[in-house]
Parts: sequence; C-alpha cells; structure tokens
Amino acid sequence: MGENIQVATKQRRYALIGTGHRASLFYSALVSTFKDTAKLVAFCDTNRTRLDYANSRIQSQDQEPVPTYLAAEFDRMVQETKPDEIIVTTVDRTHHTYIVRALELGCNVVSEKPMTIDAPRCKEIFSAVERTGRDVRVTFNYRYAPHNTKIHELLRSGVIGTPTSVHFEWMLNTSHGADYFRRWHRDKRNSGGLLVHKSTHHFDLVNFWLQSRPDTVYAQGDLRFYGKENAESRGVTQFYSRAHGSEAAKKDPFALHLADNPGLKALYLDAEQEDGYYRDQSVFGDGINIEDTLSVLVRYRSGATLTYSLTAYAPWEGFRVSINGTEGRLEAEVVENSYVSAGGDQAAEGSLESRTVTVRRMFEKPQEIEIQDGVGAHGGGDEVLLSDLFAGKTDIHDSRAASHIDGAASILTGIAANQSIATGQVVRCDDILEIPR
Repeated sequence: MGENIQVATKQRRYALIGTGHRASLFYSALVSTFKDTAKLVAFCDTNRTRLDYANSRIQSQDQEPVPTYLAAEFDRMVQETKPDEIIVTTVDRTHHTYIVRALELGCNVVSEKPMTIDAPRCKEIFSAVERTGRDVRVTFNYRYAPHNTKIHELLRSGVIGTPTSVHFEWMLNTSHGADYFRRWHRDKRNSGGLLVHKSTHHFDLVNFWLQSRPDTVYAQGDLRFYGKENAESRGVTQFYSRAHGSEAAKKDPFALHLADNPGLKALYLDAEQEDGYYRDQSVFGDGINIEDTLSVLVRYRSGATLTYSLTAYAPWEGFRVSINGTEGRLEAEVVENSYVSAGGDQAAEGSLESRTVTVRRMFEKPQEIEIQDGVGAHGGGDEVLLSDLFAGKTDIHDSRAASHIDGAASILTGIAANQSIATGQVVRCDDILEIPR
C-alpha cells in the first residue's frame, strides 16, 4: 500500500442527517471509539421519534444527548452547531440534496453508498464540489474488508499479469435479499433499483480492483421471484400488505414481525405514525418495481470485460469472483452470514462464514492466499473504514478512500444497466455521464 504518512488533527465536529439503521454505525462509533478525535454535535431527520431513538442510543453509551433538528431545519442545524462534516445516511434519492447543501454551507461530506441514484443528481454534486472546493467521501466499506484489499494488492502486484476479464456472481439470500423488497428500496424512484443501491458495492470493487472505469454496458433484468404476480404463479392464494396485524403473515416465512424485535419496533413501528412508512411490507405484494434477477456485461476503458449477475433470493449469501489475466487467474469465494437490516447485532451484518482466495498462475501449482482475520460487519470492512474516517489521521497513500469521483463511477455501471434493460441496447457510459479523470 506504500509508505503511510499520518498527521494528527484536532477533534472534528460531525452532524448526521438520516437516523435510520445504517446511521447507528457512524454515530455509535463517534461517541465511543473515536470520541477523542471526533465529536457528534447534532442529529437531523424527517421523523422526531427516530431522532429521539438515536439520542437514546448514544445515551446508553454514556454520551449526552445532542440537539435534534427536523429535515426542514437543516440549514439552521449547520449554523447553530457548526459541524466540520455532515454524514448523509438518508433515503438514497435525497442524498444529493443534503450533499450539495452541506457543501454550500461550508462543510465536507461523508455519504453512505450509493452517493446518489442517477446522472442528473451526480452532475449537481460535481458542480457543488467544483464551486465550493469541499470534499465528499463515499463509504465503500467492502473496499476495507481484508479479503477485498488482498485481491486489490495481488492484482497490483501483477501476480496474474494484466487483468483481461472478470466473472462476478453475487447472491443475496432469502433473509437479507428479501429485505430490499419489504422497505423503501422496492420503489426504484427511491433507490435506483438493486443495480444502483446494492450493486454499487460490487461495481466499485471491480473499478477498484481493475483501476479502471466502465465504458459500455449491456444488461438484462426482471422481477422473477418477489411480487404478487410471481407468488400467484406458484399457487399462493393468501396475501397481505404488511405483516403487522396480519393473520396471513403469521404463516409466511418471508414476513418481518416488527413487534417481536425491540430495535425494529423502536426504530420503525413506533415511528410510523409520524410519516406512514411501513418497514414490514409483504415481499409478495403489489407496488414492487425493482428487479430481483439481473445480468450485466461491461467493457472497461482498460479493455477488460465483466460478466456480472445478482440474484436476490438465493439459499446463501455472498459472492464468487474469477479474474483472468495474461499470466494466470485469481479466484475468490466469500460466504456471509444471513441478517435482516436493524434486526440484530450490527457487528454481525455481513460477517463471514467462510472465505478463500486462490491464485492460479500459468504452469504453476495453485496457491491458497493467507488473509488476516477481519473483525465485525461486512467481512471486517466496517471497523477499518470507521478508523480511516474518524481516527484523526490522514493516510495519503491508502487507495481505499473513495471520493465523489469513485462514488459516481460505481453507480455509473448501474445507471447504464438500468437504461440498457429499459431499451434493450448497449449503452455508452460517456453518453450518460462524463466523469472527471
């Protein structure tokens, strides 16, 4: 990774907007592990109950409650609490709104992935960065998982020569995968669909591994398992709109029962009277307009190609990737433990059941690669990412830190793939969004 140069900094001030489940990763770390180098100064959300819940969570960690603001008071929050950085963990379609405004108000930004969901919103972020001179970091935690970092290092070392093609298969299982079809992600207007919301992780890894960007994209996708019509074709006759209060849901293994889980109850069931958001919608209901079965073919500027598939109803969770090069082949299989977002211990989310990385050089015996153990969620990536964000040091040689340029490059594949699905045509990425080099 090169020589590390670390520079101590003063305690930085952070405000967070969007206090749903993913936000707790950041605010819990700020008030505990990183309290010497970072200070949480405010929460902002559209929902007062969730704001109060976030404060109760940090109070349980011996942190005094912080001021809370409704989303319409975002500007006032910045003026009164004077954060150095804004952490954006709202619904995907609103990321750009708060990223742009935070930059205009003089703050840097830490954004959850995906940075945004389409090209016009990307252009707004590019423009704001250029005119303000402020920074945007996108939190690609999978880059920081030890096995993914090791793949990056192996490819950079030239162990398989020049990468020429990648086959990447990602499986979401019937616990985690189904969860995207219960909540706001099921509407493509909110999330960009799984090719943007979820696959941004995977496309970013390929960009990171290949050190390249997508050039052309062709894709196919459909809703083949979830949704009412698919359930009817399999003989299902009993339906419900949401699990809470439904007799039919008691017999459905896909149903999510909010009242049975204290965290889900506090964060969603108790908060829904304010905004009508139902976290426990049926995965076999109407109104789902995202795909669950996806295949994508990409050519990169480097000349390498990618074949990618995503299945959101698999019997196991994780990925297989094979990278071919001019001097050999790298193979990896990673199996992740099952989870429901906000349904349990956050450190267990995406934790590993098993992983292997194998290098097969031409005319040589296969080599199993030893990988250091990661601790915590997403294969150990979350803890390393948080340290990189909040530990009060700057590692200028760490190529895992992702900018707004990386954020845009990761979603560009998904945006182009969505267009290809809609038109049946190969899509040239520069026709959608020209990303600064």
